[in-house]
Amino acid sequence: MSPYSKIVGTGSYLPPERVTNAALALRLAADGIETSDEWIFSRSGISARHYAAPDMLASDLALEAARKALAAAGMAANDIDLIIVATSTGDHAGGFPSTACIVQRKLGITNGGAAMDVQAVCSGFVYAMSVADSFIKSGAHRNALVIGAEVFSRILDFKDRTTCVLFGDGAGAVVMSASDSPGVLSTKLHADGRYAEILCVPGNIGNGTMNGSAYLYMDGPAVFKLAVSVLEKVAIEVLAQADMTPSQIDWLVPHQANIRIMQSTARKLGVAPDRMVVTVDEHGNTSAASIPLALDCAVRDGRIQAGDNVMMEGVGGGFTWGAVLVRM
Repeated sequence: MSPYSKIVGTGSYLPPERVTNAALALRLAADGIETSDEWIFSRSGISARHYAAPDMLASDLALEAARKALAAAGMAANDIDLIIVATSTGDHAGGFPSTACIVQRKLGITNGGAAMDVQAVCSGFVYAMSVADSFIKSGAHRNALVIGAEVFSRILDFKDRTTCVLFGDGAGAVVMSASDSPGVLSTKLHADGRYAEILCVPGNIGNGTMNGSAYLYMDGPAVFKLAVSVLEKVAIEVLAQADMTPSQIDWLVPHQANIRIMQSTARKLGVAPDRMVVTVDEHGNTSAASIPLALDCAVRDGRIQAGDNVMMEGVGGGFTWGAVLVRM
């Protein structure tokens, strides 16, 4: 057993189709839905997002991000003995086989390691990292591939401008390995099912058909109010668990949902604006993929360095929320 798990490689992937606010506004106008770049950006901080091609699945996005993370870690695919994919838009409507098993196959992994999906919507990557951390610290696994991958464009109602303008597709990944030096310092996960209806896809499958709506529904004001309340609290919790203070956070990598929520959290924690990684402007809300996408972006452009303390936190449907504090 090793006392720590540590991030040893990061990777990400965005599908080629970049859709600007102006282009999306034209698409919506064809159906009589009025919006604009100014309307979208002023409410969310989003300027563009990426959409997967019709034949591209969550596992395809995950595969590309995974390959980059493995390369960054200097590992071969068969070095991985645990795959966890956080997704709400997996390859199969029934949820199985898991997208993680499909990724395992596409990577050519044949060592019989474990593979599973985690469903906590936009908190999914934080949940998945926490699970991987526990498995590695227990000695059950040594090298985990943790992925957030989403094709949210498939569940958007493009007649509802309050939701369809917010989300995009993408994938991000990290390789976590057993380590004798500090890596994951603390994690904290929460959920409150009393708020299940404020962010959901309310339909269900029965007898081969969809009963109810297959589109994402969100009560925006309720989600906003809850998010700004819980994100500060969970950040303080993981800091206390690690016996650290907000002043020791080098980088804040929040779920990229809405720039106002992100700024509010940073302000409450006393984190300077230039120490918060922001990709929501170009990626939109990619749900479980948003944190690893942002993390990889900041690692690859040189902002996040070895030894930096990085706080990652998110909120999602369920209602779920959580945070992970890591030393890179």
